[in-house]
Amino acid sequence: MTDLPSSAKIVIIGGGIIGASTAYHLAKMGLTDVLLLERGQLTSGSTWHAAGLVGQLRTSANITQLLGYSVALYEKLEAETGLATGWKKNGGLRLACNAERWIEVKRQATTAKSFGLEMHLLTPKEAQDLWPLMQVDDVVGAAFLPTDGQASPSDIAQSLAKGARMGGVTIREGVTVTGIEVVDGTAKAVLTDQGRVAADSIVICAGQWSREVGRMAGVNVPLVSMQHQYLITERIEGVTSGLPTLRDPDRLTYWKEEVGGLVMGGYEPNPKPWANTGATQPFAFQLLENDLDHFEPLMEQAIGRVPAMQTAGIKSFINGPESFTPDGNFILGAAPETKGVFVGCGFNAFGIASGGGAGMALAEWVARGEPPYDLWAVDIRRFGKNTLDTGWVRARTMEAYAKHYTMAWPFEEHQSGRPLRRSPLYDRLRAQGAVFGEKLGWERPNWFAAAGEEARDIYSYGRQNWFAAVGREHQACRERSVIFDQTSFAKFAVTGRDAEAALSWLCANDVARKPGSLVYTQMLNAKGGIEADLTVSRLAPDAYYIVTGTGFATHDLDWIARNIPAGLDARVADVTSQNAVLVLMGPRSRDILSAVSEDDVSNAAFPFGSVRRLRVAGAPVLALRVTYVGELGWELHVPTEFAVSVYEALTAAGAPHGLANAGYRAIESLRLEKGYRAWGAEIGPDHTPDMAGLSWAVKLKKDIPFLGREALEAQRRKPLPRLMAGFLVDDPDVVLLGRETIYRDGRRCGWLASGGFGYTLGKGVGYGYVRDPAGVDADYVLAGRYELEVATERVPATVFLAPPYDPGMARVKS
Repeated sequence: MTDLPSSAKIVIIGGGIIGASTAYHLAKMGLTDVLLLERGQLTSGSTWHAAGLVGQLRTSANITQLLGYSVALYEKLEAETGLATGWKKNGGLRLACNAERWIEVKRQATTAKSFGLEMHLLTPKEAQDLWPLMQVDDVVGAAFLPTDGQASPSDIAQSLAKGARMGGVTIREGVTVTGIEVVDGTAKAVLTDQGRVAADSIVICAGQWSREVGRMAGVNVPLVSMQHQYLITERIEGVTSGLPTLRDPDRLTYWKEEVGGLVMGGYEPNPKPWANTGATQPFAFQLLENDLDHFEPLMEQAIGRVPAMQTAGIKSFINGPESFTPDGNFILGAAPETKGVFVGCGFNAFGIASGGGAGMALAEWVARGEPPYDLWAVDIRRFGKNTLDTGWVRARTMEAYAKHYTMAWPFEEHQSGRPLRRSPLYDRLRAQGAVFGEKLGWERPNWFAAAGEEARDIYSYGRQNWFAAVGREHQACRERSVIFDQTSFAKFAVTGRDAEAALSWLCANDVARKPGSLVYTQMLNAKGGIEADLTVSRLAPDAYYIVTGTGFATHDLDWIARNIPAGLDARVADVTSQNAVLVLMGPRSRDILSAVSEDDVSNAAFPFGSVRRLRVAGAPVLALRVTYVGELGWELHVPTEFAVSVYEALTAAGAPHGLANAGYRAIESLRLEKGYRAWGAEIGPDHTPDMAGLSWAVKLKKDIPFLGREALEAQRRKPLPRLMAGFLVDDPDVVLLGRETIYRDGRRCGWLASGGFGYTLGKGVGYGYVRDPAGVDADYVLAGRYELEVATERVPATVFLAPPYDPGMARVKS
């Protein structure tokens, strides 16, 4: 029996690369009261049979930075610990074998440039010179990232574990966790087969067992185990130790060198899950039975690329289970359900590439209560209630696995697990041509097909088939009126005697206003970064109603609940399902609303930035005078059972005024023209209101303390390192998607956080931060000459700070 300590400040569950890396980085921070528990032996889960490719480029700048940290760590780790890691910076090749894939690769090259990652585009012959064994008859081009590489997974993890021990961390193997003790919503201890260990923080890094371990603490961890196969050949003539890793997505395969032979694996379009009832049994240093029939199609593709494979001897065949997630991104962060619990798992077969950076980020999250930078793309709070069902998680994860190497189309929607969460209007809107997208399980109309148009998305890197339809909806909103079904909005009620005090602390804008007031505000972290972007309506002295984006339901609820000051009588509750939301927008909106309500909705009686209770078509409606599209209009929050009746009344009254249905893609084009920010795109925890051009929404001129105030005051005493600006591209054929590189006077200075098309302007519109270490202000931004790099081609762009559409807000406040 292992002699376990009775307590530790931090307990890590799981001794794979993520657990070892987290322990290593906690030790580097000087935290020695750390205990890592492993049920078997270190690396005995999925780490030991991982393929070990280390790539860096992702669609998020910060995730790319995190993977770059892994590379930098692996380069020095062996010298520090004395244990070999198998790390080789031999570069990585990615092939393109058709025209659309080549566009994708060129856009990736621009993304790499935006993020400061070296990447070269090669001809087929240049790619073959780097990888002589492959045939390139069908190759259009290739990308080469010289700082990518490969590692020995077990060796890397063991080296990290040794570094953790050297720093004072305690590691115990052969200890099974049997439970997690939770008291009043806070984790207090880890229960094991060898005793209880009290802990302030518990970090779940249990790989594919993390879902089951999470349940012990009441935490939902949405991942499932999938079978992942690859083979290792005997030595092949011509395979050198410096051969780059190779990804051939059009053949669904990847390669790396291994002791003079090749590792070859891939991602089947028909993946197989493992442990459907939960990964509950020990599985140490074990593999699954080989499934040669399932692997054969990949093998055929591989032989077509590398003919030497046909005669190469097979040294070993690996079929091991690995954890995958519904969106293909890994999971990090503080669990929203239970205080004191953190999670790092679900690495979708790139845990070795992520291990160094993920462990660093998770260690900082545990030690300091926040990540080192915005990691929303992998934050556990990005998931919603739909992931509580393992069947849904499995179906969506299988789809994500099957798409691992398929084209990453812009605006692509998943199809599995749908429909799940539906507005009361779902069937009616579908009958009227709605083409739905999905977010957090909600079905949301993206656009509406007219008679004769195909009601489905057809993907490409050019203008997609819905472009004209969205233009019609956009025009209808600007010229007449439209109705959006935004029932999926997340809605929270904050109530209690101290509700005003709680929200005054949480909100950067002044919400201590009289009932009937509506305030647009951010909630900031201690660094002044934007943690939430929402509207706060005061309904009564002790009651507020908060509306935020669909995708932020879990995150924003958790942020509010965690940061209500102790001792205040204030509570937050998720009331999303109580109300449907019909959003009526456009210059004829008042005429339409007046026709179905006897209440006075004139500008004098119902001004912009206010909330009123109305009777609409016989239904009690909470009406919010606010907009995200830059037009006169209202959000109508309708009790769910009245939603269909109110919709029918509005559409009947709107017919003489040209009222049209509209979807989320029109919302996006409309808000881009008006310069409205989107959290998770232009704004987030790394951006302060001043950087984002939102200083007008901050109450610094009022003597009201709030979270982040001190950071903002300090920031105003020195130049800003970056400032958000908008960009217009005159050529209507240029497709802006986000991550295009911004050049100021010929020098790279940032990238677009978002991009799209402004139908009223007739131009592409994008937003991004102009950066300069010496400081950035409005004069600096406007004085520059700008270009955007789009799929490696530079195009002229015009910069702006004031919104190009209705900058004086005349239409909104009419």
